[in-house]
Amino acid sequence: MTWKLQAITGELEGQEVTVDRDMLVGRHQDADLQLQAAEISRRHAAFLLKDKALWVQDLKSSNGTFVNDIRIDQDKLLMDGDIVQFASIKFSVLAPAKPVENIVGTEVPEIEVEPVSTPVEQSIQQPSEAIATAEVQQAPVEKTPAQQMNEQGMPELSARDANVQVSKDGMPTGMGVPKPAPIPANVDIHATPIPEACDIKTSDECAKEEVTTQKNAMLGLYTIIALVILAIIAWLFFK
Repeated sequence: MTWKLQAITGELEGQEVTVDRDMLVGRHQDADLQLQAAEISRRHAAFLLKDKALWVQDLKSSNGTFVNDIRIDQDKLLMDGDIVQFASIKFSVLAPAKPVENIVGTEVPEIEVEPVSTPVEQSIQQPSEAIATAEVQQAPVEKTPAQQMNEQGMPELSARDANVQVSKDGMPTGMGVPKPAPIPANVDIHATPIPEACDIKTSDECAKEEVTTQKNAMLGLYTIIALVILAIIAWLFFK
């Protein structure tokens, strides 16, 4: 496993330098990586290998050592793709490739992949007329009073007009209005019934007779009121 440096700028641009041990960088003749630019110090920096990791160390150079455009003053751990710069000369760090270990005697099971059939959804297009007929609901038709009367068994106005004579005021003529039943001469509907004096021995029978009398009076009153109402309805109907 060896680290490599690829020159990006400077006199070594495009070349690769292998770092397989500690290396000195500078203009000195004993430097492992000699850079002859005037801005490079004689002993500018050093690459150090520690536990298969690559570090860079600035040796108090005049123009400094940079890692990813940041000047360093202590040892800096380098990663794959980092940019190391000595003054204005730049190098790209290339980490060693990891070996692929072959496992002998291990069979890799084959995985059968079943084809997945995707159902094709077919859109069913309906005629526009069918959709309009299904979606549009018919509005309820309001019936006229004459139609409602016909459904209830009442004769039409045309059939009634042939036999009924109407006056200028719109009142039917020649039609008898039902008269209420005659009220007996001895019955006063406005008078309060006076209970008859009862013998003390038959008080229960007197009470029953009094209740019956009140019921009959009320029934007669209701009958008269009903007849009056029917007469008014008949007059309004034939108007």
